[in-house]
Amino acid sequence: MSLTASGINVAFRTRTVLQDTGFTNLQTGHLTALIGPNAAGKSTLFRTIAGLIKPNAGQIDLDGQDLSKLTIQQRLKRICFMPQFFSANAALSVFDVVLMAQKQLSGWRVSQADMTAVASALDKAGIGHLANANIGDLSGGQAQMVSVCQALIRRSDVYLFDEPTSALDLHHQLDVMGRIKATMQERGTIGIVAMHDLNLAARYADHLLLIGSGRILAQGRPETVLSDPMIADSYNVAVQTGTGPRKELNVHAYAD
Repeated sequence: MSLTASGINVAFRTRTVLQDTGFTNLQTGHLTALIGPNAAGKSTLFRTIAGLIKPNAGQIDLDGQDLSKLTIQQRLKRICFMPQFFSANAALSVFDVVLMAQKQLSGWRVSQADMTAVASALDKAGIGHLANANIGDLSGGQAQMVSVCQALIRRSDVYLFDEPTSALDLHHQLDVMGRIKATMQERGTIGIVAMHDLNLAARYADHLLLIGSGRILAQGRPETVLSDPMIADSYNVAVQTGTGPRKELNVHAYAD
């Protein structure tokens, strides 16, 4: 299975956000990082893939099937989208909101297996102690961990994570990225993570997409894309890549 997009255009009134953009053959079992500066079009591209925005032109294919031909319910089943901002003011517990994600596409009759799956997901995320907490009382980082749980408890073909580590400390950034990558490998699904941290992208992503001014400017292996002069041009910084003590790729940026 693969995900491909071509000729995507999205405009809001007179402002063009995505212009003739696309990517080729994102593969199952791989994690792709979507990188680029603020307002480059990352969230809009995600919302377009998820079907929340209808493009003015272009096509997105999943395993050769045009996603625009699917019903809303079919698209929801195949694509799981974790948005950048998580907000919940309802009087629901953390356990309840993850259970709702678990049951969203399978009917609302709750089984013991559902209850066990939710408890396990919360424990794996290290937030089992928050199961009975009101979702509206959580910190930003805690809410983000819950949002990741909501996504990973779903069974989808494509997972879109819009900046899943933005509110997390260093330990939880590594934990979340590790769990996302492992889940994509174990399930043989397609994962795309929008992020700003180029070192996290280099460490966990199998593939990178660099977006700028509404277009995909480069795509490929991290060591190739992060060495591309377009990285420096896109972020308006001087960039140098190197190898760390564990042979990992490191990115150093310097303001001009």
